[in-house]
Amino acid sequence: MAIGILMPKQGITVESCIITAWHKKVGDTVAVGDILFSYETDKASFECESTESGTLLDIFFKEGDEVPVLVNVCAIGTPGEDVSALRPEGATAAAPAAPSAPVAPAVQPAAAPVSEISAPAAVPVEDAGNAKISPRAKMAAEKLGVDPRTVVGSGPYGRIIERDILSAGAGFTKAAENAVLSADKGAFAGSGLGGRVSVYDTETTAAAAASAATSAAPVAAYEDVKLSNIRKSIAKAMVNSLSTMAQLTHHVSFDATDIIAFRAKLKAKGEEMGLGNITLNDIVMYAVAKVLKNHPDLNANLIDDNTLRHFSGVHLGMAVDTPKGLLVPTIFDADKMSLSELSAAAKTLAKEAQNGSISPDKLRGGSFTVTNLGAFGIESFTPVINPPQTGILGVCNIQTKVREVNGELKAYQAMGLSLTFDHRVVDGAPAARFLKELCVALENFSLLLAK
Repeated sequence: MAIGILMPKQGITVESCIITAWHKKVGDTVAVGDILFSYETDKASFECESTESGTLLDIFFKEGDEVPVLVNVCAIGTPGEDVSALRPEGATAAAPAAPSAPVAPAVQPAAAPVSEISAPAAVPVEDAGNAKISPRAKMAAEKLGVDPRTVVGSGPYGRIIERDILSAGAGFTKAAENAVLSADKGAFAGSGLGGRVSVYDTETTAAAAASAATSAAPVAAYEDVKLSNIRKSIAKAMVNSLSTMAQLTHHVSFDATDIIAFRAKLKAKGEEMGLGNITLNDIVMYAVAKVLKNHPDLNANLIDDNTLRHFSGVHLGMAVDTPKGLLVPTIFDADKMSLSELSAAAKTLAKEAQNGSISPDKLRGGSFTVTNLGAFGIESFTPVINPPQTGILGVCNIQTKVREVNGELKAYQAMGLSLTFDHRVVDGAPAARFLKELCVALENFSLLLAK
């Protein structure tokens, strides 16, 4: 009996998914575990494996269709079986489109020398349609390659006369005119009596020169690429964030000597003690989770213009760069974790996000976000808040700075932080107090661990 393959439900909040590619076509033999199709939510991409063996009898939705979860997408069974009962209402009933051929880059036409310019193709006067045109105008149109249908007549009753055609054919570029003027007079083949060179001959050569000058212009090669659904979702969220919030960014730096020394100890003995590879970003996120508890307006979601939701725990969003685009998985209750627990959770979420296997449920519910561009050498930046959160912290690179200590200038390693906050909820002074407390915690990280 034929079996329908359902659109998987990825997380409790996902109601529909978009099919991005079919990997099997109608008539193919399918085994359990074969990839049938790829699909996307608004946050992540997945592949659907077959749960049945047999022949792919029918495909109910094509690439690009948005399909509700737990609805039949295709049918697998024995050839000849009736699958009409499995076809969902609203199915497109179209087999997957053949893979599109790659777009070939545009070839840049080579410029032709003026001396080799050929006359433009003659325009049949019959193509003038119902337009009235004089015999001399017809001849001029054929000589100059002008379509009479594009010319407005100035003669009696709108008749097209010779001067109308000459005027239409006179729109040559300066380069073409110069090319004609500088050309050898012997290059003109006279069409007048006795081979006399007429205005038609010069105009024809000028028209050809103009055409050659235009075709000689370089044409940039390009390829049009459709935005993925994830990219569209990111774009929509960013535009919504910047257009609906009063965002302001504070920049600060702190003495990173303590966390650098602590990180060195971890690299030397951490794995031996079962602590794993704890990074500087893990250390910053740990400090944020502890300090944020004292700043409830930043550990919050603005639900609407009248409601600010304070969280009892810190649900820390972590920006992850993936092949599909920016994703922000959430480390729930990060304030209750040890440093090693937080580090392990961060690595698991980052791996799932990067390989596209993360559940959409892990990409929601954040109360505050940390994003790190320090590895790219960024000294400061303006991170964009992830709605409906009220703040986001950007982690920057480490720089060598100089300060005065007991009358002497001493160098030290400083790390930059950039805090963007929603000024509708948080004023500048409270945001500055959060940054100050965070910097103190990071500068004395060994003591923070003792709390």
